[in-house]
Amino acid sequence: MPFPVHYLWWILALLLIGSEVLLPGYFLLWIGLAAAAVGAVLLLTPPLGLLVQAVLFAVLAFAACVLYARVLRPKLDKREPGSETLNRRGERMIGQRYELIEPIINGRGKARVGDGQWLVNGPDLPLGSLVEVVAIDGTTLKVRAAA
Repeated sequence: MPFPVHYLWWILALLLIGSEVLLPGYFLLWIGLAAAAVGAVLLLTPPLGLLVQAVLFAVLAFAACVLYARVLRPKLDKREPGSETLNRRGERMIGQRYELIEPIINGRGKARVGDGQWLVNGPDLPLGSLVEVVAIDGTTLKVRAAA
């Protein structure tokens, strides 16, 4: 009794999906699912020629990858508002206004931010002035006088 061809497609599917564990990226997963689908088609239909199997596999693999890229990936990549600056506290401060607790002299001073203080760079301003954050450089806020 000859070895059923659909088993070969399922073995290929298992190898591809198993390779996804070693090479993550969701690419081999979809090609593996296409190989499994070809195995299922061969189980349910009369024997197909090798060329028809190869074309069916190519079409299903392409369709699975496009389905992932166009439909599933955008849904999986949804981010919560504000998460783009998560762990980058300084970037959330851009546009905010703070009071100087040390005057800016020769371009350097300190501002009160919440219950802490941050170094600031900007034009010379007296103690107590309001400044607006325009950029951040490491742990130093770049500021201008608030209007």
